[in-house]
Amino acid sequence: VAAQNCRKRKLNAILNLEEDVCNLQTQKESLKKEHSQHSRSISRMKQKLNNLYRDIFSRLRDDRGRPVNPCQYVIHCSSEGSVFIIPKHLVKSEQKRDNEKEPKQQ
Repeated sequence: VAAQNCRKRKLNAILNLEEDVCNLQTQKESLKKEHSQHSRSISRMKQKLNNLYRDIFSRLRDDRGRPVNPCQYVIHCSSEGSVFIIPKHLVKSEQKRDNEKEPKQQ
């Protein structure tokens, strides 16, 4: 009787594990679909951002009325909501300083 109960418990454990595997496979497929949807959404947002960026730069003019070169400037949005046009070389040097500070803070 003890051996029979042991086999029954083992069979129940196996069935529960098989059910868990099936549930995890279903969850995995669901997560894959969700990931794919998010990837497509991010891709669409990047495209919209690129279009907006190009549109903004096509309308910008310097103090002499010449178009602002998007290869030389970047749009920077501050945490307060202000928007600035900054030369790229300043942004790169600022990023280098931020990157140098990060390891020290950890």
